[in-house]
Amino acid sequence: MNSSVPQDDKVGPGAYFALAFAAVFFSGLLGGKEWYGVFDFTTLNGAFGKVVGKASLDNGTLTTTTSAFRGTGGSGAMDGFLFALGLIPAVMFALGMINVLEHYGALRAARKLLTPLLRPLLGIPGTTGLALIGSLQSTDVGASLTRNLSDEGQISEKEKDVFAMFQFSAGAMITNFFSSGAILFTLVAVDGTAAVPTSIGACIAVMFIMKIVGANLLRLMLTFTSKEAPVSQPVKGDTV
Repeated sequence: MNSSVPQDDKVGPGAYFALAFAAVFFSGLLGGKEWYGVFDFTTLNGAFGKVVGKASLDNGTLTTTTSAFRGTGGSGAMDGFLFALGLIPAVMFALGMINVLEHYGALRAARKLLTPLLRPLLGIPGTTGLALIGSLQSTDVGASLTRNLSDEGQISEKEKDVFAMFQFSAGAMITNFFSSGAILFTLVAVDGTAAVPTSIGACIAVMFIMKIVGANLLRLMLTFTSKEAPVSQPVKGDTV
């Protein structure tokens, strides 16, 4: 009897192209103001405009400072609401792109290519590959895609916990490191030598390796602590 692969499980060249595009799109490699920035998630996601936060008159000169739409000095539930409101565009845009890429087979290609790597390395399936790539650039993208995978039943509760641990350690590693940490490599000591005696690549490698170590520590803990749910005993007076 001839067996055929179901249509939904077939992975063609278009699926691999969609996966490659997703990896580049969410990785931040094409970020910037050049023309190829149109293929970068952060660039297309954009940013909110600024509003005048403070104005002062100094010697007849009007000086203004700007701030984000949240303003300054906010607190409590009201400021938290505005913060959450600011996350909505990025989450909606990321989920929309993932749905489009999923239609063209990117998740099937990720499952086939990355499962042999991610399963022994982190104990998670290859379908988390796009969320993993997105989490290196944006914590919001990683969290929303992980929630989407969990809601669709593509990862178990334990896999979700381990994957969340991977993302939590050094969250948005690439974006945060290059926007804040890279300045350390420009510092020079008194004797003229570099103040940080290492390279950017080495720092990224250490962070990525420790993300894997942290995820596997939680994975190990869950393996030893997870137990089967006890069977509930009938309460006295209940009918069996």
